[in-house]
Amino acid sequence: MALMSTEGWLFLLRWIHFLSGITWIGLLYYFNLVQTPFFAETEPGVRSGAQQKLLPRALWWFRWGAMITFLSGWIYLLHYWLGIRGINDPGTWKILLGGLLGTIMWANVWFVIWPKNKIVIQNAIDTAAGKPANPAAAAAGARGGLASRTNVVLSIPMLFFMGSASHLAGLTVGKSGLVFWIVALLIMILVEINALVGTPGKGGAKPLGTVKGTLWFGFLLTVVYYIWFMIMQ
Repeated sequence: MALMSTEGWLFLLRWIHFLSGITWIGLLYYFNLVQTPFFAETEPGVRSGAQQKLLPRALWWFRWGAMITFLSGWIYLLHYWLGIRGINDPGTWKILLGGLLGTIMWANVWFVIWPKNKIVIQNAIDTAAGKPANPAAAAAGARGGLASRTNVVLSIPMLFFMGSASHLAGLTVGKSGLVFWIVALLIMILVEINALVGTPGKGGAKPLGTVKGTLWFGFLLTVVYYIWFMIMQ
């Protein structure tokens, strides 16, 4: 039976990765392209109701989609790209770059976005019950929102380089791999620091204040990584 073979197992693993990834990234885009602008325009009562009833459900699928995508992706990367294709395969460099970007996104989901949104959800429940508002809720929502916008930024080059692994064979590294990864990781770190400590709406976080700015930031980051690949050939 084909699915019982090694190739079949790899296919099922990749299928699970795709299915969970579509769930995760689809909800990420929903939150940032649809829900956040809607919340900014709607009445407080409608927003509170959505935070109490809709947001917990969406965040459940969101965070577990991220977890399954993360786990299945790294199993596939370690077994197939590193174990079978090898580190010197041109596609391995691109898929590894995408995997590292995806790992930062997964960490943002579980350690920033979800914890901050739990505060927002509980505040909505408490205020609806007549309890005092939590003064930390607004800052928590802003920090979680910035991390979520950062994930949109990172998702654009992540999807580009994962998709290019089997197609853009000429996009590889011919010089020092150490230099390549030092610069590539430094860029990721700077983007993530902006998400963790940047002030929403100001400084380096200002472009992420709008949907248009967030998308442009993501495309620009993709171009930067693409040029870096070309330089290091």
